[in-house]
Amino acid sequence: MRILGLDPGSRVCGYGVIDEVAGELRYVECGILTAPEHRTMEQRLGEIACGLREVIAELGPAVVAVEDVFVQHNPRSALALAQARGMALAVIGLAGLAVASYPPATVKKAVSGSGKAEKAQVARMVQALIGLKTLPRADATDALAVAITHGQLVRPTSARIVPAVLRARAT
Repeated sequence: MRILGLDPGSRVCGYGVIDEVAGELRYVECGILTAPEHRTMEQRLGEIACGLREVIAELGPAVVAVEDVFVQHNPRSALALAQARGMALAVIGLAGLAVASYPPATVKKAVSGSGKAEKAQVARMVQALIGLKTLPRADATDALAVAITHGQLVRPTSARIVPAVLRARAT
């Protein structure tokens, strides 16, 4: 099963694609979709929507996992994030794909073991879990974490991910 993870934003939208094959999660691709900051909100969201449609058409995911909106300090930022998330959900819906949503704490716990993990710790675990040689940009890493979360939560417990580092040591 191919999983597209999204970290939506109104200026930068991270995406990460993994395949779940025989109980193992494998990296496919990740990146970011951007829109110029000087554009209006609707222009930025339109540009990111076009890019997301292309990613979906090119990579053919079976399901899309999206991070939920959260309010940390600034309600205005949360509103912009909600608008970006809504745009992404509309594009996904038009593509006829299923959506799974995960709160940030669930993503952190699924990837690092702690719902309060720091961003850097989650990034290092993403790198280890899917065997990346280098870390991609933070937005893409976050999207991969969301995809890994979905992959972890939909697989039977006996097939949970074993980091590449541990697999190498076991052989």
